[in-house]
Amino acid sequence: MPLKEIHQSGNQSGWAIWHIEETHDQLVSKIIGEAPAEISHDQKRMEWMAARHLVLSLSNHLGLRYFGIKKDTFGKPFLEKYPHHLSLSHSFPYVAAQIDYYQSVGIDIEQPKQKILKIAPRIFSPIELADAGKNVIKCTVYWCAKETMYKIDGRGGLHFSNQLNVQPFLLQEEGNLHGTISSDHITKVNMEYRIEPDYVLVRTAANS
Repeated sequence: MPLKEIHQSGNQSGWAIWHIEETHDQLVSKIIGEAPAEISHDQKRMEWMAARHLVLSLSNHLGLRYFGIKKDTFGKPFLEKYPHHLSLSHSFPYVAAQIDYYQSVGIDIEQPKQKILKIAPRIFSPIELADAGKNVIKCTVYWCAKETMYKIDGRGGLHFSNQLNVQPFLLQEEGNLHGTISSDHITKVNMEYRIEPDYVLVRTAANS
């Protein structure tokens, strides 16, 4: 079972990463089932099933029985039969999940690619763009942080460059990020990031 890592960050809260190494048939199970027919791309189907294996593993680790995943009217996921907040992300062959009992959470995993430099001017504020420069890794951290905040808000329709903002930061292998979601009110968000050889991960920081 390629559960890459799993962490508990509080009472019934935690996060985990799955590295997909199985075949499609190996991911199908009685508990997880098979991906919906409308998901036709094989890779997307594998991500769907791996995400549910990951949430099952994380739920068990946190002492929760897995009943499945439900979504609200905006498509934001939650644990079936529990009030816990849930966030999912995938960048094949990696899948990430975060569960939190207390707060809405977001998690995002991305593999750094040069194309981020082309889209950065459209999704970064001038301050963020100046801070990231042409550093693909730092741009990816910014991108993941914005995706994380987008998932925390959970309602969609937010503008990445002026409603999801991240304070400039010193790039290290891991560190803290501070962001602001500006919608009908201002929400300050604390996040943590980590840089691995194959991916960048940003997630909501646990409540202290």
